[in-house]
Parts: sequence; structure tokens; C-alpha cells
Amino acid sequence: MANPHFLPATDALDPRHAFDRRANWVRMRTLVLLRWIAISGQIVAVIVGRSTFSLQFEIGLIYATIGAAIITNLMAVLIFPQNKRLSETELLAALILDMVQLSLLLALTGGLNNPFALLILAQVAISATALGRNSTIVVCAIAVGLITTLLFFHLPLEDVEGRILQLPPLFLAGFWAAIVIGIVFQAAYARRVISEVSTMSDALAATQMALAREQKLTDLGGVVAAAAHELGTPLSTIALVAGEMIDEAETDTLRDDAVLIRAQADRCREILRSMGQAGNQDRHIRIAPVSSVIEEAAEPHRGRGIDLVFDCRAEAGSDASQPSIERRPEIVHGARNLIQNAVDFAQVRVWVDIRWSDTVVALRISDDGPGFPPEALPFLGDPFLRHRKDGTHPDSRPGYEGLGLGLFIAKTLLERSGAEITFANARDGFGHAIPDTARSGAIASAVWPRETLAVAADRSPLGPNLPTR
Repeated sequence: MANPHFLPATDALDPRHAFDRRANWVRMRTLVLLRWIAISGQIVAVIVGRSTFSLQFEIGLIYATIGAAIITNLMAVLIFPQNKRLSETELLAALILDMVQLSLLLALTGGLNNPFALLILAQVAISATALGRNSTIVVCAIAVGLITTLLFFHLPLEDVEGRILQLPPLFLAGFWAAIVIGIVFQAAYARRVISEVSTMSDALAATQMALAREQKLTDLGGVVAAAAHELGTPLSTIALVAGEMIDEAETDTLRDDAVLIRAQADRCREILRSMGQAGNQDRHIRIAPVSSVIEEAAEPHRGRGIDLVFDCRAEAGSDASQPSIERRPEIVHGARNLIQNAVDFAQVRVWVDIRWSDTVVALRISDDGPGFPPEALPFLGDPFLRHRKDGTHPDSRPGYEGLGLGLFIAKTLLERSGAEITFANARDGFGHAIPDTARSGAIASAVWPRETLAVAADRSPLGPNLPTR
């Protein structure tokens, strides 16, 4: 069974690149709107502070700072289209500019004695959710630097009577520490949450793509079968008429034309026959025995140098009639992924066991490979696994690298069909194979309640398509 650390994945779905793509989701229009809200709040705060609380400000410098933000916002509206998507560098520069503007206002209104100093966390939150790790670190470092500067350099906040309004030094130091801790914690917490959301979103998108692809292949098989069926009779008629024309042809030219027509009709029939023989006729019927569906899922992995051993039988004391199930794309694709992983890491053989009883239908896929890393077992089925040690199993395939997306897709699709998925190793906790068994690798099991999966009694699979003669 494939080590989940080495499952194939594409760069497009790698979460290491998710935030690079996420930065481009922020529109200029959104940033401009947020700035107008911030500017409005700053103006209201200044007016209320002067009129209600009689605070004394350097009003000229304050309005100049707010005016600079207004000019910047107007330039963004006039120069750039509203639907422009900001790159990571552009968004980083905008956030830094907003932090500097806010810090200047705080420096003119008491520094950390001003409770609005907490608003610097807004830019940190945006950075953590929309920018990459390095950019977020830059924003956090600048935010901490600005807050620390405000602790020592700021204009005092005075009331109308000239009294300086300031916190006691101990409270001021505590407020500074609270903001710094808030910057670090909020950045780490928000980034962790949005990273998991982004990772799950990408993985589910990949799962949906896999399911859609399987559905298209199934539909294509139906089209091929329908074409073979519908064209079989006309081509036979053409071949029959061409044979009569050969017998009745009065000249060599007419006879040669008739021979060519029959040869081309026979060729079309052979093409349709080969297309139809890609699978059994029951491939195009929605109901099939469970063994037929699983063998169909394993078909692409035959002939890869690994022996696939199928064992399909009822549990002791249960009805021997094999259940028939719907050939659902999620079952076929999910089982195919698990079998592929087993074949990729098996030494010689992969066992595919199908069991059923009166209450459940079970599929178990095991191999004689190295098995799952013990430390990864609790996390199997999570997309883009990161629980990886420096050393890899010596039997792992060199150069086979990935992030666990294959197991996630298989698990998600099979669970959608009603299965309960479990992963285990056929080795003990010290990596030793259990005695008296060749199945020393990994084990993947899927168990369905029979009433949710089986839809018919025992049916034998139909034979291969045969040409119409």
C-alpha cells in the first residue's frame, strides 16, 4: 500500500502555493471600500474627541495625515479599474501603507495611550488570510516595530485644561505586550485556520474533478456501446449488398469498387468491435455484481508486474448469492485509487478480498509492501499530509513524491457511497511482519451496510461484446 507521504500531487493543488493564489483574490474595489470606512472612522473619532471630550490635537497634522489617505484612495480609484486583482506585492505594499498612516495618527494622538492602537491588528488579520507566509512575517514585524516606536515616540494627549492623559507605566507596558502578543497570535491562528480551509477546499475540488472524470468515462463507454449497437446492423447491410454487387459486377472497375466498399465496412465493424471489447457488456449497465465492479476498477493496474489476487466469497453462514450493486463512479474511482496505491508499493502481490454477509459488504485491499509509516496512521485520509519524518522507509519507491491527495480522494468518494474506511498495517508496532502471513504491508478496508449498497440478488457478469456477422 502506498506510503501517503509519497502520493502523487500536482503543483496546482499543493497547499504550499495556495496563498500565492489567494492573494490574487483580493480586488482593488474591496481595498478601496475598506479604506473609505477607515477614513470615515478616523474623521468621526477626531471630531468626537474634540467636541465631546475636549481633547487637544495637532489638528493640522492630523487632517494632513487623513488627507494623504484620501488622496491615495482617490488615485487608486482613478488609475486602476475597480475589478483589478491585487498581486501579493501590491497587497503587501497597501497594508504597510495603511499601518504607517494609522501609526502616524496614533503618534499625533497619544501613542499607546490611545485605545485605537488595537486597530493595527486589522492589517495583520488581512495579511494572515490573504498573503503568503513570508509576506505575513514582514507585516507582523513592521506592526511590532511601529507599536514599539509608538511606546516611546508620540505627542501627549491633552485635555482642554492642559492635563496630560496617559496610562501608568505598568499598564502602558502591559498594553504594548498585549498588542504584540495579539499580533503574533492572531497571525498564527488566522493563518492556520485559513490554511486548513484552503487545503480542504483544494482537496475537495480535486475530488470533484476525479468524480467528474470518472462519470465522463462511464458516459463515454455508454456512447461507444450505443454506437456499436446502432451501427452494427447498417454496416452488416452494407457488407451484404457489397457482396452481391461483387457477384453481379459486369466490369472490373465496378467489382473493385464493390470490394473496396465491403473492405471499408468490415474495417468499421472491426473498429467498433475493438472499442466495445475494452470492457464487458455489463460495463454499460448500471447494475453489476460487486466483484465485477471491483475488477473493473482494478483493470488499469493489471500487467504492471504485480500479481492481483481476487478472493470473492460470502462469510460463513451467510447467503452465498453475490450482491449486485450500482456501478457508481465514486465506488469505481475510489477503489481504483486504493488498488493503485497498493500496486505502487507492493513487492510481488496485492490481495483484493470481497466479502459479504446478510448485513454488510466489505472490501479489503492488502499487499506485501513496506506498509504505512506508524506515525502517519492517525492522519491517513487527510489531504496534503505533513506528518513526515526525515527518513523514509528503505523500501519506498525513490522519486515517488506527493502529499496524500490520492488517499483523501479515495476515502472521500467511498464515504460518499456509504462506506466506512479504515487503514492499518499487517506489521506490529516495531515494523516486524506478523508470522505466518505474506500480507506484510498495508491494509485498506471499506465496509458498506448491505442495505445501502446492494440493489439486486446474484447476477453473473455478461460476456465480452461480439461482432455482428
